Amino acid sequence: MTVAVIALAAAGCGKSSSESSGGSSESGKYSGKGIGLAYDIGGKGDQSFNDAAFSGFQKAEKEFKISGRDVEPNDNESSADKVQRLEQLAKAGYNPVIGVGFVYAPAVKEVAAKYPKITFGIIDDNTVKASNVADLVFHEEQSSYLAGVAAAKATKKNHIGFIGGVDIPLIHKFEAGFKQGAQSVNPKIRIESQYLTQTPQEGGFSSPDKGKDAANGQIEAGADVIYHAAGLSGQGVIQAAAEHKVWAIGVDSDQYQQSALAKYKDYILGSALKNVGGAVYDLSKSVVEGKPLTGEVRGDLKSGGVGFADSNPKYQAMKDVVAAVDKAKQDIIDGKVTVKTQ
Repeated sequence: MTVAVIALAAAGCGKSSSESSGGSSESGKYSGKGIGLAYDIGGKGDQSFNDAAFSGFQKAEKEFKISGRDVEPNDNESSADKVQRLEQLAKAGYNPVIGVGFVYAPAVKEVAAKYPKITFGIIDDNTVKASNVADLVFHEEQSSYLAGVAAAKATKKNHIGFIGGVDIPLIHKFEAGFKQGAQSVNPKIRIESQYLTQTPQEGGFSSPDKGKDAANGQIEAGADVIYHAAGLSGQGVIQAAAEHKVWAIGVDSDQYQQSALAKYKDYILGSALKNVGGAVYDLSKSVVEGKPLTGEVRGDLKSGGVGFADSNPKYQAMKDVVAAVDKAKQDIIDGKVTVKTQ
């Protein structure tokens, strides 16, 4: 499928988008123009959250032979910019239209009301209640618990770290699960914890330099395994870990497999996965098949909505770490362990 990069003419609608040239679904049930995907802060190329969404977008395009448009955010944009972006996609006939990230909640609520025949999805928010909206959310604390178990088993100093992009309830879930998982292995383990910014607008999810500085500080303090939940900023965390030859744990995507991080991959112990791509794919599939998902759709360990990536052969060779993570996963699925969210 060919992809051409085009510039959006309307001001405020996004820096650029790519539009692919697929046709309509072979099933005949689907009459939309394709999938509309609007990225969160950091945009495509973050090797994490947004790229996970893009993978689902690509898979749906290919399998259902439909087209799509994915649109980048602007720096320091307003909620009105997001409304305009989603309206442009809906007016053009894209269906579903998906906002990647909780920051789209007000825009999805407003635009979905204007286009009742189009299905809207929002990732990481469950506050928008409408008959044509799917709230695509996850038990991030469960995958973070596995990251904590892995960190506590892999550390040589009984000293680990957590770096969150922005100090908000969503990222608190990552921290809470990570700490609980680590303390299940060693109740006395030392855990550094830091948030890069107080608001998304300050760049907490889009500033690799901030991530690198924070990681350097935690490593200097003695941490030898660092888990980030910081989007694009996490690239800086991983770079710092590699430079100091300590472990990093990635987030959302399998960061060991990301080409932009290839030079650091030997120091990526694993990644706490959030199947954002699967959520985008599943919503697109439901619309194409004429049975759109609506309401809250929450992924967990049992459904495969979250997990822990074990791609690094060095991780696979650490049999005691792998066994501990596998046991923790099964205990959560079986209900023996309930993971905290704050």
